[in-house]
Amino acid sequence: MSALRCQVPDRIPRALGFFSQDLEIPGIPDPDRGFALDIRFAEFHAPPSQKKFLGYLNRLPLDVHMGSTAQLHTYFEWNYHPELNGEGPLGAIESLNQLKAYIFPDLTHPDRYRGLKEQVSRWHDEGLAVAGAPPHLGGVMFEIATRLRGFERFLLDMVEYPELAHFLLDQLTAILVHNALILARSGVDILILDDDVASPTGLMISLPMWREFFKTRLARVIRLAREESPELLVFYHCDGNFTDLIPDLIEIGIHVINPVQPDCMDALSIKKTFGDQIAIWGSVGTAFQWTHGTPDQIRREVLTRARSLGPAGLILAPAYDLDYVPAENIIAFIETIDELDT
Repeated sequence: MSALRCQVPDRIPRALGFFSQDLEIPGIPDPDRGFALDIRFAEFHAPPSQKKFLGYLNRLPLDVHMGSTAQLHTYFEWNYHPELNGEGPLGAIESLNQLKAYIFPDLTHPDRYRGLKEQVSRWHDEGLAVAGAPPHLGGVMFEIATRLRGFERFLLDMVEYPELAHFLLDQLTAILVHNALILARSGVDILILDDDVASPTGLMISLPMWREFFKTRLARVIRLAREESPELLVFYHCDGNFTDLIPDLIEIGIHVINPVQPDCMDALSIKKTFGDQIAIWGSVGTAFQWTHGTPDQIRREVLTRARSLGPAGLILAPAYDLDYVPAENIIAFIETIDELDT
């Protein structure tokens, strides 16, 4: 928490990702404990109707990697099929009245967050910080809108049918507020918000368009969550190069950005420009380095980031998901941080 507040911690914290990772590491059955990770993640329960969900899974192509089981649960619930090349469940809607008639999934069932407070309390008793993220669909705006409408169609909506885009985003914001308040009331220390609005070279929509459609809504989510939990820190994830958003993110109350991919963003420049206004969570390694690089390359990456960005305002973590990463590279990451601590 000290690091996230841009204060000097007793040591640089470490994480492996901002969602649970299913990692098979020889001799490390529980990476969270075995690697002494500093943060735990409180999660919503999957929706009911497990039998129907299994039918949905069975229809997915076997050779396509779609994401975690929790993520696929939300895809199923929203009737979103990622294997259909962008054809979203709202893709056929042509008018605002048609959209108003659409019935969004019911996210209010208490079983979804049963035991969340107790989960957070147990980790607090262990001296750990706890982060919480809304469900993947039900926790972001731009990404959900493009999944529900189709990517190109939603981009056209914002230009040609802005009233339709605004209405859809209002509904998604209300869902996000609902989930963010549940997490704030559960006692999490860090609220995780994410929305991939950038590509490796920059924003996918213009900055004025992001401000018109997303900034005020995101600010409302943050304001309401912090009214419920005044000490809550807010984390923002976006893949690609979202450097242009950083001043606006600071303005609306974001405390930490992730993953700050080194092949897309200049973390050192961000650190020099914004100082102690925002913390960095991530920054270590490119996708190629993690998957095809050597342990020595990963060690050099960790040392470079630690020396140039830390210790205040830094959580060392991979800048990319750890799917299909050699175990020796993950171990090199952890061992190098252990050496920094001694």
